[in-house]
Amino acid sequence: MTSSETPTCSAKGCRDAAVWVLAWNNPKLHAPERRKTWLACEEHREHLSQFLGVRGFLKDVVKLDEWVQPEGSER
Repeated sequence: MTSSETPTCSAKGCRDAAVWVLAWNNPKLHAPERRKTWLACEEHREHLSQFLGVRGFLKDVVKLDEWVQPEGSER
């Protein structure tokens, strides 16, 4: 994988390599089984998790190298 293909953190302004996948959905907009994803570096994992968690959107946090994208998910 080249550096241009390396997944990067979803935090605003961050270009660090992603280490975590934060799977989430907005129950007012998405079917319960649907998962959207944000990627996070080590530094931003907790901040992004809290942002989604406070809203009741966060469903799972998984290491990027262990993530299996469910059918119907998107980034």
